[in-house]
Amino acid sequence: MLKEFKEFAMRGNVVDMAVGIIIGAAFGKIVSSLVADIIMPPIGVLLGNVDFSELFINLSGQTYASLAEAKDAGAATINYGIFINTVIDFVIVAFAIFMVIRMMNRMKRQEAPATPTTKKCPYCLSTVPLKATRCPECTSELKAA
Repeated sequence: MLKEFKEFAMRGNVVDMAVGIIIGAAFGKIVSSLVADIIMPPIGVLLGNVDFSELFINLSGQTYASLAEAKDAGAATINYGIFINTVIDFVIVAFAIFMVIRMMNRMKRQEAPATPTTKKCPYCLSTVPLKATRCPECTSELKAA
């Protein structure tokens, strides 16, 4: 069983998938930082100095000055500002993945199909070179390509 697992784990596509997951996790952190530290502050300033990470609805009935204060007190809150940041993270990651897949699909379409170098003998169905005029197996005359 250990040998089978080792064969499975060392297959190329499993290793590629693991590398992809690691790079994807790092990319996710970069996008989260981009949204929280670069994109949302200017949007917050444009909307009247709003800090999206501090937007919440307090369900406890008491008043708290910040989300951190409400969490420290153990109050139930709906953190819709953090949710907005997470949605923007997702949209950016989804768009980046869409662009990568789109580029890969374009590259696949541009690859020309390989021109055949062999053909089948119509008499014995053996494979012969494309320019052959006689089959090496059954010695039948073949039409020129």
